[in-house]
Amino acid sequence: MAGPSTPATALLGRLGIAHSVLAYPHDPRHGSYGAEASQALGVAPEQVFKTMVAEVDGALTIGVVPVAGQLDLKALAAAAGGKKASMAAAAQAERATGYVTGRIPVVIDTSALGFPTVYCSAGRRGLEIALAPADLVRAAGAVVAPIAAPRVTSGRGRGAAGTAG
Repeated sequence: MAGPSTPATALLGRLGIAHSVLAYPHDPRHGSYGAEASQALGVAPEQVFKTMVAEVDGALTIGVVPVAGQLDLKALAAAAGGKKASMAAAAQAERATGYVTGRIPVVIDTSALGFPTVYCSAGRRGLEIALAPADLVRAAGAVVAPIAAPRVTSGRGRGAAGTAG
């Protein structure tokens, strides 16, 4: 559990969840923070997860999907018990995301459960947390559902999918 402290790592410590904090040199010019983490840590992009803030029926909801994919907004809405979802505006997402669990519903893609360890941001660029997927679910107070879609690489894509990462 050694490494720099952030609100995320402090929460894991308070909950007694075993984790590792991994640092890497962050390049602010890199186009995708998740892909950068995957490359820098030598971990498959399917095992590194990104958080996407969306609105489900007007309420903010966080979807956690592999950096190799996209958020399927229709699936997120269904998993959150809603009808319609859209990506939250960047400013709204930045204001809303703190490390207080329980305030914003969290849905983690089922693919996370296929790995013994998953990686996600520790809350600072160049810093990742490695932990068991069940522990991520517990720490986030999350539900698990199939909310990831394959990344669309052409100019034609599904308009209802997040691509940040």
